[in-house]
Amino acid sequence: MTSNNFCPPLHPQFRYRIDIIGDEKTPVLVIDNFLHEAEALLGFAVKFGEFRDGTEFYPGIQSNAPEFYSYALQTYLPDLICEAFNLNRENINYSLSTYSLILTPPSRLALPQSRPHVDTIHKEKLACVHYLCTPDKGGTSFYRHRTTGFEQLSPERMDIYGEHLEIEALDMSWHKKYINGSNRYYEEIGRYEASFNRLIMYPSDLLHSASIPENFQFRPNPIIGRLTLNSFIFLK
Repeated sequence: MTSNNFCPPLHPQFRYRIDIIGDEKTPVLVIDNFLHEAEALLGFAVKFGEFRDGTEFYPGIQSNAPEFYSYALQTYLPDLICEAFNLNRENINYSLSTYSLILTPPSRLALPQSRPHVDTIHKEKLACVHYLCTPDKGGTSFYRHRTTGFEQLSPERMDIYGEHLEIEALDMSWHKKYINGSNRYYEEIGRYEASFNRLIMYPSDLLHSASIPENFQFRPNPIIGRLTLNSFIFLK
């Protein structure tokens, strides 16, 4: 199927809201019941997924999403993006989406995977997480760095933030574990639990992390694992 002949319809109980989180008043777009029969996206991952090691420190495996999903985002989201993030349609340029399955156990995490991260330090894109899993698989949390007060990162902030990261890296007590809520270095400022067919969108320079519970079962099967569709909306 191609974007020219198919677009999945919206769920009949589609609803959305726009939250404002943290001291820096960052918008987060939350959509529940996004696409009708979203189980088809799960089925596509099972039947056609070609999962391989993730890129850019993603702690698991990833696979390309179907083209019709890209078309659905381009069809249904622009007006909501403009409302939530104070943009115009001409600012929006969509990029391909990726299926993602978290598989890396805590004992194998690199230090950057144990703390909140950003996808960019430039205001050039928005990030989307579309959950195709059950609530017990863990959602997504947003954070404030306690010492600096930073919730978003920028080129101007990286020198001082980097200095603190070097100091905090010497404390081994928080290595080799997924952050799941506040710790001594980061304060959780927003939390969104996984819910099947929920999509959240936020600026990519916002500190965030998947909230992986301690009893999480790392399973490569898309049906029972933490399957998400991760997308970036690039801004012109």
